[in-house]
Amino acid sequence: MRHAKGLAVLLAPLVVAACQHDLTGLNSNPNSPTTAPAGPLFTQAVQSGIGRYYGSFQTLAMSELFAQHIAQIQYVEEDRGHIRPDVIDGLFTGSYTSELEDWQKVIDQGDAAKSPNTSGPARVMQSWELQMMTDIWGDIPYSEAFKGDVAGGALKPKYDAQKDIYYGLLKTVTDAAAAMKPGSTDLGLGTADPLYKGDLGKWQKFANSLHARMAMRLSKVDATKAAAELTAAFSGPGGTFTSNADNAMLAWPGDGIFDNPWAATFATRDDDRMSKTLIDTLVALNDPRLKVYAQPTKADPTKYAGLQNGLDNTTVAPFFNTTSRPGTVFYPGATSYGTFGTVAGKKTPSYLMTYSEVELLKAEAAERGLGGQTNAAGHYNAGVRASMLQWGLTDADADAYLARPGVAYVAGAAGLQQIGLQKWIALFTTGFEAWAEWRRTGNPASIKPGPKMYADVVGIPRRLTYPSQEQSVNSAALNDAISRMGTDTYLTHVWWDK
Repeated sequence: MRHAKGLAVLLAPLVVAACQHDLTGLNSNPNSPTTAPAGPLFTQAVQSGIGRYYGSFQTLAMSELFAQHIAQIQYVEEDRGHIRPDVIDGLFTGSYTSELEDWQKVIDQGDAAKSPNTSGPARVMQSWELQMMTDIWGDIPYSEAFKGDVAGGALKPKYDAQKDIYYGLLKTVTDAAAAMKPGSTDLGLGTADPLYKGDLGKWQKFANSLHARMAMRLSKVDATKAAAELTAAFSGPGGTFTSNADNAMLAWPGDGIFDNPWAATFATRDDDRMSKTLIDTLVALNDPRLKVYAQPTKADPTKYAGLQNGLDNTTVAPFFNTTSRPGTVFYPGATSYGTFGTVAGKKTPSYLMTYSEVELLKAEAAERGLGGQTNAAGHYNAGVRASMLQWGLTDADADAYLARPGVAYVAGAAGLQQIGLQKWIALFTTGFEAWAEWRRTGNPASIKPGPKMYADVVGIPRRLTYPSQEQSVNSAALNDAISRMGTDTYLTHVWWDK
């Protein structure tokens, strides 16, 4: 009893201290913080998002196959129309739980600090990725997303209609461009920004350029909205891209840890060849980008040859050495199967959006009489030239190319086909956008299903099926979306795909 009484005396001041200071704080681990500064969060999210959507599974084994820039020479299941369920699950869930969530935390921190120069770039990047996601699946969680850790937030968010998502994204990038203040004392993310190093003027241009991309996507399903939004995009504060110096791109360090995703893949795998669809187009047009995009065949170093998409393992085998690999600019030098390219290939940038694309958007807007644009031929020529220069070619190359029959601009319906074709060529490596533009325009018409497509596909995919794990964790919302869209198949058209 004497010891118990003494212990009570010793504990008394601790109880008083606990009332004053809250003992629960003792459970906090300073080495495992629950929050992180906006700068490192943003840097990590950019690397994660671009690595995800430009990585081997999402481009070389998915979108670049759908766009028929690339074909598979080994492990051809994706080229025949079957995307692995775990890849789909990882793309969908990983996006929401990683970079999209991180950008949301940067937005929240920027808003709390009244720093639009911090939150603005995160809003643009989040919109960039969410647009790709809705273009891939159609209806997805949007208005109730990123609120699972907020009081009253939805743990099973609804799937918003794609029209509502597009309208929301258009407003987000409009507001972000207007809110950011280049030259102000608000330095925003500064050097933690791996795309523009804190240059808010370039972020405004990216926001407006992305705005124009999204607006044009609505041209066939919501023409009035598309016209109004194109006008707003091209006249937004800061304008759109005006040169390749404005390109939204991640220049990879190439340090063996953060390498161009294609170069990292090609270091150990030899599964990919250039698509016959793209190579035949480049050869027919005598396009100088051929020697950048592709390598000559191993069997005949004087020839470039593409591989037909959609072949099975037996049919494809004889073409291993008679078809072209992607260009050496995408290879890291020494590989596990030979030497291709140089170590510089690890630093090849990943392009989110380019000046070339913006000029071709303006060319289409001018030809259609939209967005206050005129001189379709001038914008077309500027877009083609920008693509040439982006890939290391010269003004002389562009001059000669633009004078060739079939390339020299012709107004009207033929001009719209030329614009679409040149955009498809210029979007090489930007597979999701090239695939989306083919769905919107049907251009190029030479994209056709291969002869050995799986019987349950029978066509170029128009979207991906929803992740299987969503049936386990959010089935009611998912089933509402499927009911609204019609069916959950590869050939179901998303809202804007008319």
